[in-house]
Amino acid sequence: MTTGVAGQGTAGGRVRHEVTETTALEQGLTLEEYRRILAQLGRTPTFEELAIFGVMWSEHCSYKSSKAYLRDLPTTGPQVLQGPGENAGAVDIGDGLAAVFKIESHNHPSFVEPFQGAATGVGGILRDIFTMGARPVAILDSLRFGDLRSGRTPYLVRGVVGGIGHYGNCIGVATVGGDLFFDAGYDRNILVNAFTIGIAPRDRLFRASAAGPGNPLMYVGARTGRDGIHGASLLASAALDATEGEGKRPAVQVGDPFCEKLLLEACLELMATDHIVAIQDMGAAGLTSSSVEMAARGGAGLRLELDRVPMREEGMTPYEILLSESQERMLLVARRGSEEAVQAIFRRWDLEAVVIGEVTDDGIYRVRWHGEDVVALPVAVIGDDAPVYQRPATEPADLGARQTLDLERVPIPQDLQATLLALLESPNLCSREWVYEQYDQLVGANTVVRPGGDAALVRVDGTRRALALAVDCNSRFTRLDPYLGAMMAVVEAARNCVVVGARPLAVTDCLNYGNPENPEVMWQFQQGIAGIRDACVALGTPVVSGNVSFYNETDGQSIPPTPTIAMVGLLEDVELHVTPWWKAEGDVIALLGQTREELGGSEYLAVVHGSGAGAPPWIDLETEKRLHQVVLTAVRDRLLHSAHDVAEGGLAVALVECSFGGPQLGFRVAAEGGMRPDCWLFGESQSRILVSVRRKDVTRLRELAAEHGVPLTTLGEVRGRRVVIGDLIDVSVETCHDRWRGGLARLLRP
Repeated sequence: MTTGVAGQGTAGGRVRHEVTETTALEQGLTLEEYRRILAQLGRTPTFEELAIFGVMWSEHCSYKSSKAYLRDLPTTGPQVLQGPGENAGAVDIGDGLAAVFKIESHNHPSFVEPFQGAATGVGGILRDIFTMGARPVAILDSLRFGDLRSGRTPYLVRGVVGGIGHYGNCIGVATVGGDLFFDAGYDRNILVNAFTIGIAPRDRLFRASAAGPGNPLMYVGARTGRDGIHGASLLASAALDATEGEGKRPAVQVGDPFCEKLLLEACLELMATDHIVAIQDMGAAGLTSSSVEMAARGGAGLRLELDRVPMREEGMTPYEILLSESQERMLLVARRGSEEAVQAIFRRWDLEAVVIGEVTDDGIYRVRWHGEDVVALPVAVIGDDAPVYQRPATEPADLGARQTLDLERVPIPQDLQATLLALLESPNLCSREWVYEQYDQLVGANTVVRPGGDAALVRVDGTRRALALAVDCNSRFTRLDPYLGAMMAVVEAARNCVVVGARPLAVTDCLNYGNPENPEVMWQFQQGIAGIRDACVALGTPVVSGNVSFYNETDGQSIPPTPTIAMVGLLEDVELHVTPWWKAEGDVIALLGQTREELGGSEYLAVVHGSGAGAPPWIDLETEKRLHQVVLTAVRDRLLHSAHDVAEGGLAVALVECSFGGPQLGFRVAAEGGMRPDCWLFGESQSRILVSVRRKDVTRLRELAAEHGVPLTTLGEVRGRRVVIGDLIDVSVETCHDRWRGGLARLLRP
């Protein structure tokens, strides 16, 4: 079948393309989806129309495999100003202000081209934030790489970290923390998840809903080129094979953070006026997705004149203009009559602002090229009528075997001190200084706690408040139990906010999974959603934004399920914040929570015994909530000198980490005699927080813990410069610190 479009040599160089089932497959559609399009339109689409369906019905843009399950997540609460469905979520933080935040993935592009893939991932998430009218104040990243001792992993790490640092440093937004994990399951599919938070007046949040027939549609920012074409439909919505990396390289965008800085300032200046109705970032699928989504949200139609789009390359076709994912571009609806005022603002920032169309009231998405219609589609058909799949889901047959661990077959190391040192320098526990020293952590002058603690802490300018920011996911736990692992990702992110003194407010999630057409992957996803839902309901932390990244698979090998959770917490008085480091000799060290004989999925089991088996640690959400109440009350009452979450590596690693900041003091604690020493030292039992207090405050802390039914064990005291744990370990803080600090740099050295 032909489309009846103009042929070779017509106005603007538009070329005839025959639209067939083969063409549809090339655009990322299935045969069933193509036949659905034919039935809905009652005709064969033009080539440009087919391309629009290809990107808008892609997994990345339509969420067709996940939408049915995402509805189960809690998304409302008294603090929520904007939930899912906009560029970012927003919560009330008092003083008439809103915190606006979101996490997004840029996984496949970063695997193909690590520097630019990671850099443009940061650029994209920054635009999501200032599109809402918020000034970005902090960036976090969550990174997953394969085995550091093999393959391309060191190259990928250096490229990704370099790209994140380059973009954030150049645009002037502090990168204040993150999460880094190495596992062979990511050897051929790395994960690069970027989080940004901004601050806006709560009554000046901007949305992306086109409105007002006759209002002009304006293109602002950088010019359009051929970079990034099909990034959403073919790179982010399909599995890779090991031979196609170089062939995919043209689909990776190239970013310009200096242009984005100008765009940010121009947009925020414009948003202080009444000239703007709606605004949308041109992210995945570029001009197509931004314009279609604006029309769909507003229940409006749009008319675009493609020949007015500013271009930086000669001979671009309508297809290329519609699908280009060139960076640093925005689409806005201005008020009719405000065109010159909008253009004047952007001229001051040396940026273009061009009227490329207008809002209509006919519900049609119409695209013209040199006076000829190349697209005329009902907006509802492209957006609202996109397919929604309930894909088959099957529990993996080997799940029970993976969760089986016989502790009697796990030998206890003869030298537990050597075991501790080996853990401290292992890739998942050693210092991340090599990473964060490449980031500007202080630009903006509101960073309260630098990277290296449990959660980043950023002052809310002009107030006494601060925001705690944490990203978490233990993919060993999620591989062993996708439900429990996802639940624990939420809980640990919340706990990391609590230990700095902040009340957890809300979540944004980045759900990274393999091929949803694989029933075992779909089961993992369903279980992950259920775990996030249950944890967020229990903790009162709704999910206000997020992203789903499927098809993280190469040659049939899927990544471990990785539902990354970014938690935002609020500290009413920044002066009350707590850090993990020991503060004074003679302080009493206490453990809040209970240690159990659990080793399943632990870093100790992986590093020392080469095993990833066992059931993850037990967790009770009510117990976790009571623990949070104890610590937040103790922070408010100024009882705590330090607080630190006990997580990967267990109690021994947590104790030593408290010696690495501040005055670098040592400690002397008694060893638990009632269980296996390696379980007590290195097990990763949940709902535990390590604290230090003045001796005179121990009784009050003990009473507080008892009031809430939280176990409290006094372990010992801060003392000297040595790490002493009963008669099991006696080593200098300096030795521990040297092994811990240099671990990553040694493995990444060219």
